[in-house]
Amino acid sequence: MLPEKGAEIGSLKAHGVELLFQAPWELPREGSGGHRFLEQYAGGWQELFPNCGDPSAGIPFHGEVALLPWDCVRDGDALRCSVRSELTPFRLERIMRVEDGRLVLDETVTNDGDAAAHFVWGHHLVLGPPFLEAGCVLDAPVRTIVTIPETWEDTARLEPGQRSAWPNARLRGGGTVDLREVPGPEAESHDDVYLTDLEGGLVSVTNPRLGMRFSLAFDHQVFRWLIAWQPYGGAKELPLTGAYALGVEPWVSQLPLGEAIAAGEAIELGAGAFFSTSLSVEAEWLR
Repeated sequence: MLPEKGAEIGSLKAHGVELLFQAPWELPREGSGGHRFLEQYAGGWQELFPNCGDPSAGIPFHGEVALLPWDCVRDGDALRCSVRSELTPFRLERIMRVEDGRLVLDETVTNDGDAAAHFVWGHHLVLGPPFLEAGCVLDAPVRTIVTIPETWEDTARLEPGQRSAWPNARLRGGGTVDLREVPGPEAESHDDVYLTDLEGGLVSVTNPRLGMRFSLAFDHQVFRWLIAWQPYGGAKELPLTGAYALGVEPWVSQLPLGEAIAAGEAIELGAGAFFSTSLSVEAEWLR
């Protein structure tokens, strides 16, 4: 974990197997379009706060706390981390601990200001090799697939602007694909998929060859969208060229902050009020 860089979880291993995506490039990354998050993105797991997605309401792409230094201190078997937003009145605190084989994150947002303010929130958790490979299976308690209106790259395999029933998404060339089935990098595809209408808060990716399952648990009443970034060997354009990964990212809203406020999807917190939630991850042997 990197306190000086957003308390980013850069590596997460279970039974000696790296679970998180490790980007095959050096930093700073060229071709980032002025977005510091992308310029400094090396894989791993970041907090997106108080904005997710495109710059909005004066907040940069994917928020600001992922690039701010956090204060981190040990408290017994726990690690307490906190950061103060520079652009909003919020303070974000995270307590990390291992409990029954799970990594647990207890998190609290506090409004230190003298007026109500809004935020959206997400976890940019991205899996990669050697855990992720062809044959892995994504299980998500969702009902609806949504794709962005326009494709980012010609390597996108999914039809843009669709709203389909999970798990079968419409392909650009006709037919459908089962999104539970993870292909290898030979697929040469690159899609960003938004999953919603969640029926629960437990998503998993299973590697049958290794006999290992990764699971992420979260409150689906808070994080009502699951973003499945899918650069399956088809990220050709900078700054993500060469990525093979799968994001399992719970977000409060698919919309950036300003649009989420207008749509009534942002979380509003009164002066002096706080908001808490928890997430946990684990990896288990299936044999």
